[in-house]
Amino acid sequence: MPLDSLASGACAIGAVAHLASTGLVAWRAARDRRRPARPAERPPVTILRPVRGLENHLEEALASSFALDWPEYEILFCVKDADDPVVPLVERLIAAHPERPARLLVGDDPISINPKLNNTVKGWRAARFDHIAMVDSNVVLPVDFLARLLAEWKPGTGLVCAPPIGARAEGFWAELEVAFLNTYQTRWQLAADIAGRGFAQGKVMLYRRSILESLGGIEALAAEPAEDAATTKLLRGAGYRIRLVPRPFDQALGRRSFREVWSRQVRWARLRRETFPHFYTAEIGSGCFAPAVACGLWAWAAGMPVLPALGLLLAFWYAAEAALAGSAGWHLGRWTVPAMLLRDLLIPVLWVQGWVGNGFVWRGNAMRLAEPASGTTLGGA
Repeated sequence: MPLDSLASGACAIGAVAHLASTGLVAWRAARDRRRPARPAERPPVTILRPVRGLENHLEEALASSFALDWPEYEILFCVKDADDPVVPLVERLIAAHPERPARLLVGDDPISINPKLNNTVKGWRAARFDHIAMVDSNVVLPVDFLARLLAEWKPGTGLVCAPPIGARAEGFWAELEVAFLNTYQTRWQLAADIAGRGFAQGKVMLYRRSILESLGGIEALAAEPAEDAATTKLLRGAGYRIRLVPRPFDQALGRRSFREVWSRQVRWARLRRETFPHFYTAEIGSGCFAPAVACGLWAWAAGMPVLPALGLLLAFWYAAEAALAGSAGWHLGRWTVPAMLLRDLLIPVLWVQGWVGNGFVWRGNAMRLAEPASGTTLGGA
């Protein structure tokens, strides 16, 4: 096949996939913004919030747990060490809201290499209710948080979850994190959900204890280095569907350094490579870099000016992402497009980093994944 035909085909496939994913997610987000969440049932819920250390906007995020519009729920904060600096903050919040059942649980149950899962086990065992929501400490909960989760619980559901939406970015590196989180990672996750292949995302996960206990309990989530990957495999294997909230919840970022952003992305990349290697292999084509290379080759092989062709592709690409952000009500700022461009330049580097390393630091815990077996290829299981 001639080079220009091959390159033009690759560029067209990337552009169509980008337009389809942004368009579908934008349509769904715009539709859902006009609809109040109306769950069929309003059961009591336990909210588990694992905490460790202090971070940007933490008090606001944790305080939002107490202001939910829901008939009955309890909050269980889980911390590993009694001398953690977050403990006084949690105790002050609990004392300020005596109307809401809330407790701070201290201790660790080392059932896995996953420190968050180990920290959460005691909360799972202490939960009073069948519906249990595991929520990271840095998620800001809107008053209709539980309504939006339970509205997605339909027959055949095993889990409802939500990826993080980066909000209140301060500085360019926080904008870069927004570019990774919102119109890139969250877009693909929501598009997969629309296609009926939703997968768990550990930021917010609503379980039913009765379902998980029938499949081995919370201990079964120790089968993978990340609890969301273990949940996906466990529930799919049992025939349950994982659903995502159409309007995910904000994570207030504040100021970030490049090192913080990059470290987090490398950690997630290595976890994805370890748990879903075949899907991770395809990530090299998920941003604009690969279609842009194909576009440049096509223009060169066809004797056309390369730079104008690339300019048109980039304008189309980032206009679609900006339109999605606007439709969904996500962050847009003067650095949004430059941050998206840098993100796409970094995706190939990140992809390689995901393959070549096994170690990372997770909330102060040094972790190491299993070494690949000798002879394993990049696409190997």
